[in-house]
Amino acid sequence: MTRDQLETLVKSLHKDAFLWARQCCGFDGEMARDVLQHVYLKILEGKATFHHQSAAKTWLFSVIRYTSLEWIRKKPAENSLPEIIEIEDPAVVQQEPVSHEALIQLLLERQKEVLLLVFYHGLTLEKAAHIMQVGLGTARTHYDRGKKNLKCLILKEREHEDSK
Repeated sequence: MTRDQLETLVKSLHKDAFLWARQCCGFDGEMARDVLQHVYLKILEGKATFHHQSAAKTWLFSVIRYTSLEWIRKKPAENSLPEIIEIEDPAVVQQEPVSHEALIQLLLERQKEVLLLVFYHGLTLEKAAHIMQVGLGTARTHYDRGKKNLKCLILKEREHEDSK
């Protein structure tokens, strides 16, 4: 592909690419922007090349996935406690409802990946399997288990909200 074709491809898939990068980065928008910028640099510098072995979107999502994994590995471990801890009275604190985004984060990594690729990005299971570099049967298994686990989490959340 020529540089102009790559730029056109990247521009046309930017929104989906950002959403996928954000999901690969644990819904951290700042890290997703950094990862996506690094992906675009890899593409434009020729470090990531498209060989027409899959759809362009599938290839781009694979590059994003692997780049985000590199960034997560290289990222220094963060201190789990904030410097200043404020203790609030539990009687005053009202729990906010858990979003589906938070529930998706509770799933196993592969289940989360396949569900996000299929539901949020409209990819087929075959393309999701290719991005994840797993067999189609494995992707189907993770997809099925992920849907069942997410359904259980949503039902538990509703039961918890109804009991308040």
